[in-house]
Amino acid sequence: MRIGILGTGTLATALALGWTRAGHDISIGGRSPERAEVAAKASGARARRLPDVAVDADVVLLAVHWEGVADTLTAAGAPAGSLAGVPLIDPTNAVEHGVGVLRTESGRAIAQHVADLAPGAHVVKAFHLFPSTRWTAPASSPVTVAMCGDEPRALEVVGSLVRDVGGVPAVVGGLDRARQLEEVAGFVIALAFAGVDPQSAIPAVPSSGADDPSPQP
Repeated sequence: MRIGILGTGTLATALALGWTRAGHDISIGGRSPERAEVAAKASGARARRLPDVAVDADVVLLAVHWEGVADTLTAAGAPAGSLAGVPLIDPTNAVEHGVGVLRTESGRAIAQHVADLAPGAHVVKAFHLFPSTRWTAPASSPVTVAMCGDEPRALEVVGSLVRDVGGVPAVVGGLDRARQLEEVAGFVIALAFAGVDPQSAIPAVPSSGADDPSPQP
């Protein structure tokens, strides 16, 4: 699969490495050509100019800080339709550092903002909860990657890429659920910076769906 990666940070590099190992053809680029070369060398990807990263890509990953989303997508031609029909993975956490409060307006997800900036793209929220090292270091058991999106084929494609780096995809609904997933990231970040293991704040519940796990009065 041909994967274009917009961004050159730790998550972009880690997923590029994981997907390269899985046999995919990776192009990576960012606002700094120098950083793109470094990321490409570290991951086995091919560095390209930012406007060229998504050309002929089967799927695109947007892996930049939330403040750089608009500039990066604009440079890639997304507002003009360059990503129309393409699965676009959004792992962005638009949260206040160390606090976990979402910076987007009430009721609005950064994934929906991404969709606005990339008309026609099939946006899938995924890969936003775990640190980048999770995708490069061996693990004893796979982790679940919660994801959401509106286009079934895009969810299928992203799900396969989740499996390629050792994860288990779990679709929780359409893109209107993205805000909920982003709030979970804020919850995890807030607890972690408070010195609390986020897993200790999540109850163990049945996964079979046979019983209703919701708290009862």
